[in-house]
Amino acid sequence: MARRFVNICAICAAVFFASSIAIVLVYRFAPVRLTPMMLIRKAEAFSRGERLTLKHEWVPIEQISPDMISAVIESEDAHFYEHGGFSYEDMLDAFYLNKRYGCIIAGGSTISQQTAKNVFCTPARTYTRKAFEAYFTILIELLWGKQRILEVYLNVIETGDGIFGVESAAQEYFSTSALRLNYRQAESLTSVIPCPQCWNTRWLYDMQ
Repeated sequence: MARRFVNICAICAAVFFASSIAIVLVYRFAPVRLTPMMLIRKAEAFSRGERLTLKHEWVPIEQISPDMISAVIESEDAHFYEHGGFSYEDMLDAFYLNKRYGCIIAGGSTISQQTAKNVFCTPARTYTRKAFEAYFTILIELLWGKQRILEVYLNVIETGDGIFGVESAAQEYFSTSALRLNYRQAESLTSVIPCPQCWNTRWLYDMQ
């Protein structure tokens, strides 16, 4: 029985590793059209008896304003191009902060980690999720590279009620495209990324 259990665990692990590498390779080239967070937001709306229409339009990074790219790196991960996926100093600070308060209130996540979480994991604030996030962060750093990570991140971030990606956000709030975002608009949009559900994003419409 013990040997059979070990064999089953080994098979499950092999299937997981093979399938996870395969999907990461697929997303190296294919647009990410659906994420766990999108499904969660749909399910949350359904549970409230509401119908949520997702707004998500994929664009290549060449069609995203350099101002938007600069703003998000400056705000979310100033050392994005320097680290290998993890900022250990920020993670250590988050660990001690979480230990102090007895719960997970900070993650110290880089853009790479946030991308891994958004595309492959749920937003559950647990150490189990962080472990999966770390695994996928390593994979995308190895198999995607920085440019692709940034492209996917900017296309899947949640920016409002059912709004995902900078192209949809630019159209919704500023009646423009991601390519035409100026720095003021990009900076304002970036400010809602850490917690889009915490903000009343109505003020963004006034910046058109």
